[in-house]
Amino acid sequence: MDPSDQTLLTTLIVKLAVMAVLATMLARYRHFRHILIFERRGWVDRLVFTLSLGLPLMAGVTVRKILNYNAADLTLEGAFLAGLIAGPYTGALVGLMVAVPALIAGEFAALPFAVGCGFAGGGLREAAPKEAIWQFTPFVFIDFHKHLWHMLRKLEPNWQLILLIGPVGLEILRQALGHRFEGRLFFLGPRDDAAPWWINALVVLAAVLTVATPIKIWNTARIEHRLQEQEKLLLAAKIEALKSQINPHFLFNTLTSISSLIRSQPDTARMLINKLSALLRRLLRSQQQFVTLREELESIDEYLDIEVVRFGPRLKVDKNIEPGTLDIVVPSMILQPLVENSIKHGFARKVGPGTITIRSFRDGGRAVVEVIDDGMGFVLDRLNQPMSSGIGLANVRERLHVIYGATYQLTLASEPGQGTRARIEVPDMVATEPITA
Repeated sequence: MDPSDQTLLTTLIVKLAVMAVLATMLARYRHFRHILIFERRGWVDRLVFTLSLGLPLMAGVTVRKILNYNAADLTLEGAFLAGLIAGPYTGALVGLMVAVPALIAGEFAALPFAVGCGFAGGGLREAAPKEAIWQFTPFVFIDFHKHLWHMLRKLEPNWQLILLIGPVGLEILRQALGHRFEGRLFFLGPRDDAAPWWINALVVLAAVLTVATPIKIWNTARIEHRLQEQEKLLLAAKIEALKSQINPHFLFNTLTSISSLIRSQPDTARMLINKLSALLRRLLRSQQQFVTLREELESIDEYLDIEVVRFGPRLKVDKNIEPGTLDIVVPSMILQPLVENSIKHGFARKVGPGTITIRSFRDGGRAVVEVIDDGMGFVLDRLNQPMSSGIGLANVRERLHVIYGATYQLTLASEPGQGTRARIEVPDMVATEPITA
């Protein structure tokens, strides 16, 4: 093989690698992947897409002119690809940007050719079904006979073949114009008309692969992005389902408390109903999955107001909250089951007064919240029973597992006659803006 042919083949391989690396780097940015997902894009998204693709391609042409590194020039493929993905005007703008360095260097045919490539890609985009574009792969040649047979058998357009014609035709046109206007348009290919036919075929093949490879990479990124969004929606739905278990559970226990006071203490029962209605209005207004610890403690205060009325002077509530933890983000309604467990299992059977202490602090990059009572406690062989028997604490464990995976801890420590300590450890995340569902 002629040394010049070997150099050309190496250049074609490197060119394909350069485009693959550029497409992979762009796909790593979340905003760029977001642009790829939606077919209808605003002018801001089009501008971001144009600059994200156009500036590196423009730099590639500059490198080609300054360093004589031909593999960095992706004029045809970049402009055509931009038009195919984002429309004719975006393709034309990318073509314009890419052609500027070549135009400055005296390649006067570069500008109309590059802009034409952008419009050609945009024209195909306007005509083709959008999913057909994303199905265009570097392996289209392998199934070429299948696509051809499908088109002939059904007598309908096969968009994989039509899309294939685009880069093939543009590369053949560039070869012809490059030979006709020597030095006015850059092209990769043999300068000798006697060169083997397969060399020209490889140049055309490289053009197709350089267009199809980023489409394949970006389509994979689109699919992964959609799967991630679906996983987030499923996670939110699961959290909401677990959260919805708490409200009826809490409501049932509170109504039970009220029913026991209706005959003996009707005024107290009436007061509890008013407080319960205020608390339910608060819960119905809030659709947030996550709240700050400050907001969670406010909800606990309303719940404890009801329980303090029920138990009277027997129940005392003490708070030891580190001020810096008030803005820590926690799942909503995560403390109420812990406080309810302390009251139900700690004080319901206890004779005499009792205290519930709520503590929060930071420990080694983690946020710690503790609910401590001096109630009856549990014997050792029943220590984990509340975690498995009731909706409340089992729900807390499940929600923490769904949200934080293995990065959370929920532990109970108890001694009979001494009390119980429930401890939650979660990643220390502070709200920097209003929390939304």
